[in-house]
Amino acid sequence: MAANRPYSLLARYYDELTRGAPRMNRLARGKVLGRILPHVGAVCDLGCGTGTAAIELARRGLTVFALDLSPEMVRQARRKVRRLPPRLRARLTVRRADLRRFRLPRPVDLVLSQFNPINHLPRKSDLGRACRAVARALRPGGWFCFDVNTRRTYAQVYSMTRWEEKSGFCLVYRGGFNPRRDKAWLDLEWFIRSGATWKRHRERIEDTCWSDAEIRRALRRAGFRRIRHWDGVDVRPPSPYQKRGMDAYYLARKK
Repeated sequence: MAANRPYSLLARYYDELTRGAPRMNRLARGKVLGRILPHVGAVCDLGCGTGTAAIELARRGLTVFALDLSPEMVRQARRKVRRLPPRLRARLTVRRADLRRFRLPRPVDLVLSQFNPINHLPRKSDLGRACRAVARALRPGGWFCFDVNTRRTYAQVYSMTRWEEKSGFCLVYRGGFNPRRDKAWLDLEWFIRSGATWKRHRERIEDTCWSDAEIRRALRRAGFRRIRHWDGVDVRPPSPYQKRGMDAYYLARKK
């Protein structure tokens, strides 16, 4: 069984496995950033994944810097961008970068990080580094908008075993949560069709859980003020699987 880097296989099938995510993220952006987006000219999509949100923002006329640490996510995003009309393509820059130390060629009005990239920071000390990198990328008065999975999600959801069966592949999720270390993980076992046979692969995705106090402290130390908070239930589309306290959305302004 082959072991793969995180997101090397998941990125390839990400859009198929997360069909509801674009609508969910779009609705959340509208509710959290409704009054701010009309005044934004340039945005950084931090942890852009396969580039769906970045392209939607570019269609609004924004200049977009789309960054992700996963090489395969970046490849998938660039593939989408290459299919766009030249006028739209010119608004998008896609590149590989680390949340903790990224730099942009110019300050932006908004840094957006949707679908919990912040949870993928490996160490507790990394949250402060990421917030400082975001503050450096923003113009004075710029905004940082992001969401995180909470302890309740990791304690209640990650311990389940799930099965996905699609055309050309099957996937088994198994996970767990260590509450003393605030660390969660998902083991992804893939069965991918290759001609007349199936190949078995494995990936592990690891997350770090943050408390509200930790998030607010890191934001304030990085120079953010006017920190607002929403429960995911209040900004995401209604769902029978969504419960209060499972995820949180934050909006903070650089002083």
